[in-house]
Amino acid sequence: MNDCSVTDRHLLRLALEEARAGYAEGGVPVGAVLASGDRVVAQGRNRRVQDGDPIAHGEMDCLRRAGRQRRYDGMTLYTTLSPCMMCAGAILQFGIRRVVVGEERNFAGNAGFLRSRGVTVIVADDPECISLMRRFIEERPDLWDEDIAGRDGV
Repeated sequence: MNDCSVTDRHLLRLALEEARAGYAEGGVPVGAVLASGDRVVAQGRNRRVQDGDPIAHGEMDCLRRAGRQRRYDGMTLYTTLSPCMMCAGAILQFGIRRVVVGEERNFAGNAGFLRSRGVTVIVADDPECISLMRRFIEERPDLWDEDIAGRDGV
């Protein structure tokens, strides 16, 4: 994993566990973890299908589960897939300064947008994140289309 510390790899694995849980529930396999150093603040996963909530992306669910925080600028958000524009906006809104992304091959997302706004973005290019999302897209193109397809990087 590119430029990832031992802590980064561990926390990205937790995000991947969330993604796998969402996949097992019939949802979109995107997981996220918000951490302060090596302390997990919250974990979440895409719950759009499970909850019938179009805004319940993995990052949004994680932030919702974190509850009110005094500050976010010393935290890192770990996500298995590069953030969409809605989630990138939430990252900026909350002042999160560091994001570790599992993969951006299946969806390029908005890493460049975040970087242009001063956020440090590390792309791990994790084979397990890539293969899980690829499998989901092949098995459930209808859900992928409903969730994000055709909006690459938007």
